[in-house]
Amino acid sequence: MANGLLAIWSDVDPADETDYLHWLTREHTAERVGIPGFEGVRVFRAGLDGVCRYLILYDLSSAAVLTSAAYLARLNEPTPWSRRTMPVLRNFARGGGPVVRAFGTGQGGHILAMRLPRAAPADASLDAIAGEDRVCAVRLLTVDRDGSDMATNEKALRGGDGSFAGLLLIEATDEAALRAAAVRHREAVAALGAEVDVPAYSAIFMLRRGA
Repeated sequence: MANGLLAIWSDVDPADETDYLHWLTREHTAERVGIPGFEGVRVFRAGLDGVCRYLILYDLSSAAVLTSAAYLARLNEPTPWSRRTMPVLRNFARGGGPVVRAFGTGQGGHILAMRLPRAAPADASLDAIAGEDRVCAVRLLTVDRDGSDMATNEKALRGGDGSFAGLLLIEATDEAALRAAAVRHREAVAALGAEVDVPAYSAIFMLRRGA
């Protein structure tokens, strides 16, 4: 599993969704994965009626990639398509940092992503969740505020980003198993300051470095 992660949420209007997806799959993710330290990306869509909400997860070789010269160069020189897309994104939230706990193997097609109000403890006991039926992996991220909050030209196009201090990811092979595991371990999730009643996301696109 990756040593670092970058998680990004945004909503788009239905009228902008096709252009947004073309931007992601035909330009933006390839641009990002071409930056040293970006190992791969997965794009997820929330299972919400009437809301086009997306989650993007980038695997990083380390949290230091967030402040690397190559990444900052891209953030400060967005492409014309990015300049057109950023202002239409709503409920944007972004945070990245080191993975402090990781259990399981591989990646699931369905995911719960729970934002945490405080930094994730490195001693959190989450192995029991990873042992649940059909659960593939559990990861806990602490957000690097210095790297995530840095002012850039691309960020200025959005007019303000939401933030979070940590992130709990639970991945499974189907949504029902994902929900059941989260509910059974509600106390462990609550101890991190998270709620299990969040939208589930399904994978719709992925790209690995060198692919």
